[in-house]
Amino acid sequence: MLDQLSDDYHLIAPDYPGFGDSDFPAPYQYEYTFNNLANTIDDFLEKKGLSSYAIVMQDYGAPIGFRIATKHPERITAIITQNGNAYEEGLGEGWKLIRELWKDRNEKTESVLLPAFTLEGLKNEYTHGTRNKENINPDSWQLDYLRMSRPNAHKVNLDLWYDYQNNVRLYPKWQKYLRDYQPPLLIVWGKNDVYFPESGAAAFKKDVKNINYNIYDTGHFAMEEEGEAIIEKIRSFMQKLEK
Repeated sequence: MLDQLSDDYHLIAPDYPGFGDSDFPAPYQYEYTFNNLANTIDDFLEKKGLSSYAIVMQDYGAPIGFRIATKHPERITAIITQNGNAYEEGLGEGWKLIRELWKDRNEKTESVLLPAFTLEGLKNEYTHGTRNKENINPDSWQLDYLRMSRPNAHKVNLDLWYDYQNNVRLYPKWQKYLRDYQPPLLIVWGKNDVYFPESGAAAFKKDVKNINYNIYDTGHFAMEEEGEAIIEKIRSFMQKLEK
């Protein structure tokens, strides 16, 4: 996406603390909650001097992006969401064991989630729901596995899964923001996502009038299999906003 859209747009894609190429402070140095991640990214945007921007959301990007949007609604020119959820009906079967963690965080409810951090578990995150697993670059889960093998990585990700329940509590606030401000919205959604199925995409229709709605026969990381189509949708969507 960065390579193909950078000819027309100023693109900024910071990794969250603990993710990608960003620093990975230990949990006793940095509190891994969505509120804190959002505050860090908001501070980053302030330091960049950005006062007007469209937001691209995917998965964890939604709770971070919506926190920023509700804090600075006047700055948001558009929202592009690729399986970035904001509705209870968008929480799929993939949350079943995590909901047990929400009810009672203990060694048992944590241990049943640990297979997700294995090489096979991470591979499944990328390939589940795709039309053809061979379409997915294996570097994706191999790199994730290396990052998940770092000290404290399992704890940090369990902390974020546990904290995700606080995102759900904020869904009504985010939905009100959508109703009140009506940001132009592009939905590009993999319908076979075990975490955020198509029902999460459809729910946006309740609150937003100006929706460009696109559903793809693929999984959670729709860009992996439908990247070309999604990039063209983004380009077309943004060009119409500029007219």
